[in-house]
Amino acid sequence: MKAFWLIAALAAASSTQAGPQQTTADTPPPPPAGEVAAQADTDTAQADSPPQQEQQAARAADANAAEDSSDTTPAAAAPPPRYDLRTAHAPPGDAQAGKAKAEVCGACHGTDGIATAPIFPNLAGQRAAYLYWSLQAYKTGRMPESPMTGMAAPLEEQDIRDLAAYYASLPVPPPAADAAPDELDASLLGQGQDIYMNGAPDKGIPPCQGCHGADARGSAQAAFSDRSGRTPYAAYPRLRGQHNDYLQTRLQQFHENSLDASTNSRVMHGVAERLDEDSIKAVSTWLSSLKE
Repeated sequence: MKAFWLIAALAAASSTQAGPQQTTADTPPPPPAGEVAAQADTDTAQADSPPQQEQQAARAADANAAEDSSDTTPAAAAPPPRYDLRTAHAPPGDAQAGKAKAEVCGACHGTDGIATAPIFPNLAGQRAAYLYWSLQAYKTGRMPESPMTGMAAPLEEQDIRDLAAYYASLPVPPPAADAAPDELDASLLGQGQDIYMNGAPDKGIPPCQGCHGADARGSAQAAFSDRSGRTPYAAYPRLRGQHNDYLQTRLQQFHENSLDASTNSRVMHGVAERLDEDSIKAVSTWLSSLKE
């Protein structure tokens, strides 16, 4: 009897110890911490220093990844913040060094900066700041995938500065003396010129010359620099004499909001979304007809 009583007592004690251990093992972990509210302007990057901005974006991405590590569902990568060209500086470059680096670019943009096909932009005489920030946008994935994506990927900061300085230094060649005159619809040209110079107030379209200049060579204030060295008007591109096909394609991309690389892209979307197909064709045709 004593043996039986001892066995029963030991069994009861073992059952009492096992219960709490099982309960502890089944207790769910505490819920993860709540997400931090996003800042209001996280979609626009200060454009003063692209390398510094990329480092800041990388740190923010690492912080978000650590915060969401408990979620096993893969999330789509957020697009990089657009450049704020209102605070941009005009980085200097070496045009001679850029010439040596531009050999491969000539396949599309020509040895003299005039594109070899109408779907490519002319680069000769283009604003250096515009070229600089465009190359930065291609390199950092702010532009849609294109052949330029791979071309810009290996470029270093100094390469981008030098290439921009080189193409900006090239003179725009006059049309060949034996070139046949363009046969263009006079009414289409008049419509394009009117939109460029005066806009279309009834449709909420401002005059294009406000940013690109009355002569379509870029803003008249492109050389303006404030006390901090910022050049907010330098990155508006020259449009005069660009190929018609290129201009129409670019305006259509802005119309569809497929370009969002910078604050200038946002401005252009607000304008181009109000342009219909005929207006896009008219403005492009008029700009491409302008000669030096």
